[in-house]
Amino acid sequence: MNLKTFIREVPDFPHKGVNFIDITTMLKNPDAFGFVVDKIFNEFKDKDITKVVSLESRGFIIGGAVAYRLNAGFVPIRKSGKLPAETFSKQYELEYGTDLIEIHKDALDENDVVLIHDDLLATGGTAMAAIELVKELNVRKIYLSFICNLSFLKTREKDEIEQYNAHILVTY
Repeated sequence: MNLKTFIREVPDFPHKGVNFIDITTMLKNPDAFGFVVDKIFNEFKDKDITKVVSLESRGFIIGGAVAYRLNAGFVPIRKSGKLPAETFSKQYELEYGTDLIEIHKDALDENDVVLIHDDLLATGGTAMAAIELVKELNVRKIYLSFICNLSFLKTREKDEIEQYNAHILVTY
């Protein structure tokens, strides 16, 4: 299946000069949605994943479905101030600014094998922040999954992410 035919590109969103990759058009198609969940599940079904960690907000959609398929727990990484208990936080750079994400301090432990899933790998800032948060909790192993990769964006963070052999479904 050619997922690009289901993914919309929105110019100048959220800022002028940014070409937003919108997966909501893919999510509304049951065949495309199922294809993505099944592809990620099949890639990681034999990796003994115990938790799927996903990033707010689009990452939650596929991440939750994949966690269910893997019979794993689901752990959200949210923007600052959205989680009710004690958290670790990490600031990171976006292609158009900075942001802060958080994870509950009791979300993971040293026995967990974690799949970090997000919809998009752009500069790698969000993914590296998520990796650093998960590492704070001393998990056994970390895997990465993204629906889309903006390969034309080359950054130091993306170079670091390469060591995790990220699973990517669509490359722009």
